[in-house]
Amino acid sequence: MPAERVLLGEIGAAQGLKGEVRLRSYTADPAAIARYGALEDEDGRLIEIETLRVTPKTLIARVKGVTDRNAAEALARTKLYIPRERLPERETDEWYRADLIGLSVFGADGELVGTVVAVQNFGAGDLIEIKPTSGGATVLVPFTRDTVPEVDVEGGRLTLTPPEGLFE
Repeated sequence: MPAERVLLGEIGAAQGLKGEVRLRSYTADPAAIARYGALEDEDGRLIEIETLRVTPKTLIARVKGVTDRNAAEALARTKLYIPRERLPERETDEWYRADLIGLSVFGADGELVGTVVAVQNFGAGDLIEIKPTSGGATVLVPFTRDTVPEVDVEGGRLTLTPPEGLFE
């Protein structure tokens, strides 16, 4: 997959019998995913959202050309991307998840402690997943101003003040 694309969402299960799908959006405003125009799957095939409904539990989308449940089921787990240049400029103290992955993680003392390998959100806020330089399992750290006081995307680094004993 080309590095210049950014993941905006993922198609979930079919919804009903007429070709609609559930949609997981990774945009700040979940419904905004439909305003980016044509999206791409991992192979570069264009996927267009014709309509989008916001429900209390999920987004329900109608995808252009998908008219029955079988076609909708075939799209399950399809990741949706856009070219990086179609994203709006980010505001101060705002980052795209794709910008954070790969950053070097330094402790407040300046010592390299690891690398950001993912950004997770299980419903209670963003967590950065760090692969420690010392090896071992990855570590999840809340992505808050207290634990991550400095992010320098252009410099390829962030500063971490982890809870005591986290990397021991």
